[in-house]
Amino acid sequence: MKNYSLLFLVVLLCNCKGKTEVKSSRVDALPYYNDASFTPHWLEGKTTDLKSFHKIPEFTLTNQDGQQITQKTFENKIYVTDFFFTSCPGICPKMTENMSVLQDAFKDDDQVLLLSHSVTPVKDSVSILKHYAEGKGVITNKWHIVTGDRKQIYDLGRQAYFVEEDLGNKKTDDDFLHTENFVLIDKNKHIRGIYNGLNKTAVQQLIADIKTLEMEDK
Repeated sequence: MKNYSLLFLVVLLCNCKGKTEVKSSRVDALPYYNDASFTPHWLEGKTTDLKSFHKIPEFTLTNQDGQQITQKTFENKIYVTDFFFTSCPGICPKMTENMSVLQDAFKDDDQVLLLSHSVTPVKDSVSILKHYAEGKGVITNKWHIVTGDRKQIYDLGRQAYFVEEDLGNKKTDDDFLHTENFVLIDKNKHIRGIYNGLNKTAVQQLIADIKTLEMEDK
């Protein structure tokens, strides 16, 4: 009888150990961010302060299907964005893997989109992005992998999404943009969170925070 009890305990422990922890959001509402320090601002959703608060500016880019991608694409959508390049041998494969986790989590939710910018747009043509997307199981119209004008992409990364953490170090147009950060954008183009795209726990927290953000409209 003791042997059976011991076996049951081992199985129970193994099952518990193998479970994926389901995270809940840390807060009932997410803060807003407006600069590279990512200092949280706790604002009411309808406050007049938001009228002059930092927003992602207009842009025009091209995705893996040759479609023009603008702010209109993300109108009334929540989206997660990152910056990568298809030939990256380092952090990018892991980032793409974790963006795939987000895609799987929200594949049936048309309120949530993904946006990945190539930081080597001259090399990452539409055809190369298409090949890359097909190899990674990217769902058309759910996850946009974009190329375009290099200056526009770099300005978006550094001045709009604040993805680099080199505070105080001024970058030139020639400096390469390379970061593991994922940024969460709400339906009104405001930044609502930044996450380490290499970290599984951070990605699970991002999933929970997206669900919190969706509750703002309910």
